[in-house]
Amino acid sequence: MGRKSVGVTPEGTPVELFTLTNARGTELCVMSYGAIIVSLKVCDRAGNLGDIVLGFDSLKGYLEQSAYIGAVVGRCANRIRKGRFPLDGRTVRLSVNHGPHHLHGGIRGFDKVVWQAEYVGTPGGEGLSLRHLSPDGDEGYPGRLAVEVRYLLTEDDELVVDYDATTDAPTPLNLTQHTYFNLAGRGDILGHKLMIAADGFTPVDASLIPTGEIAPVAGTALDFRTATPIGERIGNPDRQLEYAGGYDHNFVLRRAGPGLGHAARVVEPVTGRTLDVFTTEPGLHFYSGNFLDGSLAGKGNVYRQRSGFTLETQHYPDSPNHPQFPSTILRPGERYGSRTVFAFGVEG
Repeated sequence: MGRKSVGVTPEGTPVELFTLTNARGTELCVMSYGAIIVSLKVCDRAGNLGDIVLGFDSLKGYLEQSAYIGAVVGRCANRIRKGRFPLDGRTVRLSVNHGPHHLHGGIRGFDKVVWQAEYVGTPGGEGLSLRHLSPDGDEGYPGRLAVEVRYLLTEDDELVVDYDATTDAPTPLNLTQHTYFNLAGRGDILGHKLMIAADGFTPVDASLIPTGEIAPVAGTALDFRTATPIGERIGNPDRQLEYAGGYDHNFVLRRAGPGLGHAARVVEPVTGRTLDVFTTEPGLHFYSGNFLDGSLAGKGNVYRQRSGFTLETQHYPDSPNHPQFPSTILRPGERYGSRTVFAFGVEG
């Protein structure tokens, strides 16, 4: 375990960096600002340790970025149409920060606050608890929300992410982790082979808001039911890809019941690194770094389009406006609980 100061926010709040390691040498660094995963070093098939997440060289880079790199996002991950939704007979209005829409919690979402962080002991590995109290009216959301995110690095090279929250008034809640992965450590991610355990997805309109349908992936460029290189169909003349500039879609996961289910597997053929994702969530949002444009750089890399991908486990986008989607409304007396496991390995 390690803990050090990395600077202060413009408001003067101190920011700390925490390091978790295991016996294999795997190393996870997390910053209290945004609950951001700053680095994650795992071995390739030759035993070489390498950082597999996008990030910056200083706090300044994280303060200035708008790509949510490494952060926990909320209260509601993804998009909410026109920043409003019905709740118990009234219309709730949120801040808008993505054209006319609300994205990833708004102007100052959970990615832009300093969390209260402390190490937690666990027999399964080293852990870190991060807590935040979101006040009533925060970015327009009703209710006072107490939220905790726990990161656990196990001896089996698993990163376990647990989310826990309570509220004193009904509010939508849909938390996720927005780390950009590149299992090769540099270059683009087009050669990574991806499998997503989903037969359907939620189509979007031209502003990337779900239409409310659930459509089959079969026969489309979004069919990742068998392992397929990310770049194989990304340039196909497909309306959904044209809207997003690539992949930026929620997949409806195949689930046999409650508990952890296998959501995705990624293999990077050159290094042999693998990533398996397990989650209790009903959806997985796959984003292929479409809006990275070369204006951001860190760790010796310039982050251009397709430099990294995200696998965001969550409920469906714009769920409060679609009663046919699984509900994201948390009510007083209820407890929000969600778990995602990122399991790393090698093959070949």
